[in-house]
Amino acid sequence: MHSIANIAAIALQLEQVGYIVLDQPLLASLTARLLTRCQADDMQRFQAARVGRGQAMQQIGALRGDVISWLDTSNSTDHAYLTWMEELRSGLNAALFLGLFDYECHYAVYGAGAGYGKHSDVLSGNQNRILSTVFYLNENWQAADGGELLLFEPDGDKLIATVNPLFGTMIIFLSESFPHQVLTAHRTRRSIAGWFRVREMV
Repeated sequence: MHSIANIAAIALQLEQVGYIVLDQPLLASLTARLLTRCQADDMQRFQAARVGRGQAMQQIGALRGDVISWLDTSNSTDHAYLTWMEELRSGLNAALFLGLFDYECHYAVYGAGAGYGKHSDVLSGNQNRILSTVFYLNENWQAADGGELLLFEPDGDKLIATVNPLFGTMIIFLSESFPHQVLTAHRTRRSIAGWFRVREMV
C-alpha cells in the first residue's frame, strides 16, 4: 500500500486555506484499477443518484445527473482505496484533532450532458460531514470536455477555485465551508466522491 508521505502538508493547507488539490496521490496501479471499477455498465451496481436524507431523499435530474455505486470493502480494489483513506483519516485526526470517525464514498459517473448544480455536502438537519473528497478517474481529459468542479466562498457568491477532473487528481475540502458545483460534462466523467464524518449527535 502506498503510504501518505505528506499528511502534515495536507493538514496545514486544510487548516490555513480549507481545501487542497493533490496531483497523483495514489499509486498509478491502484488508480488504474479504480478506473476499471468505475464503469457504469453494471446497472445492478450503479443507480441514479438522489439528493436529501432519509424519507426526504429524492431523485432530481435537473439538479444532479450522475449514477453512483458505493464502494464495497469485500472488493480488493475498493478495499485498497478505503485503506489509503483510513490512513489519511488517522493522520488528519492526529494533526488537526478533527475527531473524524469514519469515511464513506461512492463511484460517480456523469454521462455527457450531466452535471450537478450548486450545493453543500452538509445535509439538512445533519452536520456530521466534515471533509469532502473527490478523486478523478478521467483519462486524456481535455478542457473542451467540461465537467469542472467549481468551489465557492461560504456565502456561495464568489468563485475561489476551478478544478479540472484530470486523471489521478484529488481535491479535499471542508464540507461545511464551500458550496460547489459540477459543470456539465461533454463526455463520460468518472470520480470517487467521499466524506470524512464525525459521530452523529444523538
